[in-house]
Order: sequence, then structure tokens, then C-alpha cells
Amino acid sequence: MADQTARAAGHDWRDRILTDPDMILDDRDLMRALIAANERQMGQNIVDLRGVAMERLEARLDRLEDTHRSVIAAAYENLAGTNQIHRCVLKLLEAPDLPTLLDQLTGDLADIVRVDRVRLVLEATDSADPPHAAVVPVEAGFVRDYITQGRDVPTCQVTLRQCAQASDAVFGDAGDWLRSEALLSLDLGQGRLPGMLVFASEDPHQFRANQGTELLTFLAGALERVLRRHLQ
Repeated sequence: MADQTARAAGHDWRDRILTDPDMILDDRDLMRALIAANERQMGQNIVDLRGVAMERLEARLDRLEDTHRSVIAAAYENLAGTNQIHRCVLKLLEAPDLPTLLDQLTGDLADIVRVDRVRLVLEATDSADPPHAAVVPVEAGFVRDYITQGRDVPTCQVTLRQCAQASDAVFGDAGDWLRSEALLSLDLGQGRLPGMLVFASEDPHQFRANQGTELLTFLAGALERVLRRHLQ
């Protein structure tokens, strides 16, 4: 009885494979087992070119799958970053006045971008008290020197970098534990000194020089326009 059941099961599998051979071709482990069995039948002194070709195709398929997963992961990450910046811009546009805007920088924007500190650095010719805890008044020329670290090099609107510790001139005591920062240079309009929005994180890998800056450049442009409107 058991033999009849086994034969019936064997015929059933045989019929299924003949009807749908892709069932085997799509199963990598099963194909590997069949190729190994074929090589054992041929003996060790015969080179199976088909087997070599299969191994190479399998290795190539593995590389393609890894690349495919990397591309998908990068696309999702880019989409998530785009959504973050869009939400930030909408928050900036919602601010009815400057105090509300400054509150949003250290509140909603910091939460959306997931950073530990946000500071708005504004160059000024006087030493007036800052209007908000998020604002850091500095002397003229500070922004360029901070971005270039005192070097005579061209500047970009967005600079991403890691740091042993952030500047206490911008972050106070928090600079001791901040390890990466994004610097967004701001043109506040004709007749006004420049400014800079700074995002900082204790994670040394959150902002790195090899990351893309297109989204943060867009955010900087939006903030420039909003600040110009509120500073009129």
C-alpha cells in the first residue's frame, strides 16, 4: 500500500513538472541540487561548462538583486527626505509673524528633520539682545568664516560636515556633544547682512560631506523668502 502511494505521488509530481517546468527553474535550491547530482554522475574528470555558466549566471543574478534592493532603498530614503522638507516649508509658510516662525524652527522643524539643535545665526552691527532663544547674533563676517573654517575657499549654500564638537559660539554648552551639522547660508536681501540656519545632531553620521544637498538647498531658499517678508 505504501509503495502504491509513493508511486502515485511520484507520478503526480512528474505530471506537475511536465505541465509546469518553471516550477523547478524558479526554485534556486532545487536547481542547485539537480546540477550537483548531474555533476556526480559525470565524475570528477569532466568539466561541465553548463554548470560553470550556471554558477556565473547565479552570481550575476545575486549582484543584480543586491543592486535592485539598494536602488529601492535609496528611492524610499529620497522620498522620505522630500516629504520631510515639504512639511518644513509648509510650516514656514504658515507662520503669521516672526516670533511664531522662530518658535517653529526649534519646535516643529527640529522634530520633522529629527535634529537635536536648530539655530538661526544672524550677523549684526550692534550687540542687541536676541529676540528668541533660537537666534544667535554674531558680528559681520562670522557666517563665511564659520562655513569655511577660516579658509580662503568658495562657499556653497549648503554645507554638511562632521565635527569633533560643534561651536560653543553657536550652540553654547550643547556644542560639546554635537557631532555633525548642516549649515544653510541665507541671503536676507539687499542692504541686510547674511544669516545662516544650522541643524546639528549628536549622531556623527546624520550629516556628512558626501550626502546630497538639493533638498536642503530648497529649504534654505524657502526660508530666505519667508524671513525677507517678516523682516520688512
